[in-house]
Amino acid sequence: MQYVISFVTGGLLCVIAQILIDKTKLTPARILVIYVTSGVVLTAAGLYGPFVDFAGAGATVPLTGFGYSLATGIEEEISSRGFIGILTGGLSACSAGIAAAIFFSYILSLFKKPKTK
Repeated sequence: MQYVISFVTGGLLCVIAQILIDKTKLTPARILVIYVTSGVVLTAAGLYGPFVDFAGAGATVPLTGFGYSLATGIEEEISSRGFIGILTGGLSACSAGIAAAIFFSYILSLFKKPKTK
């Protein structure tokens, strides 16, 4: 049942983003920023943690989950290292995902040629 909950939850987050793309004049980049920022704000308010416990990967894989990872990393680093954790926490918590995105983007760029629109 956890797979169904994760699938439906992640799908609903994607549906909301698609509706924002189709029905508003927001660009995809602005929607990306809204999702990441909302993940951080909801984590700071204590609302996203219970949502992650309920939805699992359906809440951590979308862009709101990236904001959640940033915020929880900062919280952990502040509690262990103090003020410097504000600068290091988010990067240390998300470094594997950021490195993977850069690596696979580079690999794919070797096989594709850029085209202008």
